[in-house]
Amino acid sequence: MTNVHPAPADNAESLAPRMTLEGPLVLQSGVSLSPVTIAYQTYGTLNADKSNTILICHALTGDQFVSGTHPLTGKNGWWNHLVGPGKIIDTDKYFIVSANVLGGCMGSTGPKETNPETGRPYGLRFPVITIRDMVQAQARLLEQLGIENVFCVIGGSMGAMQAIEWAHRFPDRVAAAVPIAGSYRHSAQNIAFHEVGRQAIMADPDWRQGNYLEENTVPKRGLAVARMAAHITYLSEPALHRKFGRRLQDRENLTYGFDADFQVESYLRHQGYTFVDRFDANSYLYITRAMDYFDLAEENGGVLANAFKDTPVRFCLISFTSDWLFPTAESREIVHALNANAAKVSFVEIESDKGHDAFLLNEPEFHQTLRGFLAGAARAVGLAPPDVDTSDEDPPLDSAEFEDD
Repeated sequence: MTNVHPAPADNAESLAPRMTLEGPLVLQSGVSLSPVTIAYQTYGTLNADKSNTILICHALTGDQFVSGTHPLTGKNGWWNHLVGPGKIIDTDKYFIVSANVLGGCMGSTGPKETNPETGRPYGLRFPVITIRDMVQAQARLLEQLGIENVFCVIGGSMGAMQAIEWAHRFPDRVAAAVPIAGSYRHSAQNIAFHEVGRQAIMADPDWRQGNYLEENTVPKRGLAVARMAAHITYLSEPALHRKFGRRLQDRENLTYGFDADFQVESYLRHQGYTFVDRFDANSYLYITRAMDYFDLAEENGGVLANAFKDTPVRFCLISFTSDWLFPTAESREIVHALNANAAKVSFVEIESDKGHDAFLLNEPEFHQTLRGFLAGAARAVGLAPPDVDTSDEDPPLDSAEFEDD
């Protein structure tokens, strides 16, 4: 048995462990990328037959630090309330792997890393990557960790896209998949929001045609605006109204100017300004583009059901009623495609007014659904005894500040 713990993370450089893939990675575009290094974290113990691995795929601005203390922010990991000993994704039972995606900025090969051919940051010389490329890199990582098959792949938002792609690309290596608040393709509206963010970054004079790292600048204003625009899509109107309404920020009267008169303005500015301290602008361009390019139906002759022909994977799809970024209708389309193949699929729409980010927050019904599905899937593959009791209530949440999508 292998007991692997998260690497020490006491400063900004503590992004280990990292794995350099053996040989080049041939991207969906046809470009051969080498060397490729993937930064990752593991939690829990790999069992003797290596059958208890859960791969957690992160969202657009997430990373590999799902639990414990994040080395850059000092906050708890983005799913700290779900991942850990005795928690829903129980590290006493499962071996958790989470990797920073290809193109990311937390240690994996991406535009901020050094191009070995030039000795300078890749910048826009980095090739465009896709969700498929991210998953292929994860599969190679797991192989080099000695893990051939995965008990379950779980992810929310862009992580859901990766979970779906895993089930599509490697159906014989995945026992179960849980795509949460996601879709099989990006809508025109989502592409439009991403384009606004990209243009905000590229319009910042400090972007320098993507060469800002070489010129010791950072397009902070553009990246902050991109974050502000995206963050709105992660919330819902009821949540914004409940949290802020039209309340003023640290004042009793309007200033009749363009300072942040309203609390919601101050909140968005804070989200933007703090984001630039932990994320790379070019990575934002590349990862949003990867999401835009994802279309599993188009890859399968325009018929989504073709993507899941004869799939043995057990699915649980979860959506939220107030999520207008990835609405429930898109999850239902995946369910219909799976039903067309007589696949094993469960689907739950969670009543919530917290918007897309509900998958990161305290949603008891969501947590109970995930707990129950994992228990049932574990029994189905022999990871749990058939009489295991799954009726326990969720453990109490800690006071973590949850990271946004």
